Amino acid sequence: MSLAERAYRAIRDRLVMLEIRPGAPIHEEQLAQSLGVGRTPVREALKRLQYERLITTYPRRGTFATEVNITDLAHISEVRQELEPLAAAQAARRATAADRAVLTALRRELESADPARRDATGLMHLDLQVHRAVYAAAHNPYLEDTLVRHDNLATRIWCLFIDRLSDMAGHVEEHGPLIEAIVAGEPEKAARLARGHVEGFEQAIRAAI
Repeated sequence: MSLAERAYRAIRDRLVMLEIRPGAPIHEEQLAQSLGVGRTPVREALKRLQYERLITTYPRRGTFATEVNITDLAHISEVRQELEPLAAAQAARRATAADRAVLTALRRELESADPARRDATGLMHLDLQVHRAVYAAAHNPYLEDTLVRHDNLATRIWCLFIDRLSDMAGHVEEHGPLIEAIVAGEPEKAARLARGHVEGFEQAIRAAI
């Protein structure tokens, strides 16, 4: 993995998990020091993150983490309700033995996760891992890139309301049957479960507002 890719993934996940708060200024030098890389890889990473709507640059003001706007929820959900089922179905059709091994390992982690002992941040990281593994198993790089971007934006909204959500563990545990359907090669079932998961996400957020 290149330094630019490593910087991109690290900064991206800090933004997604709101470790860098919405509206916070982005300092290239501080990020470079914290990641142990030069400023050039950080600069390359920030260009990608701006395209993905995770940071915004204003002339003469600087670069900032994008604000989380709840009005974006409907737009993000509209895209995900169409593409998440497609990715799940394609993953069920196309997943390789390696993909199935990754998904099965995540399924075991879901089963072993004790909601009473696992904090919300840990559950969110597990949720991201499952989504990204499903997208990768679909073996369509354009679909994967699109869904990773939209899932990142959805996760920022989720993290903003995490203290008000009563069944965080239940939402993450929904991935268990989805993974089973993909590993078993059942595209229609996988698509149905993926759509229900996205719809449940939007309903939970709206209930928390």
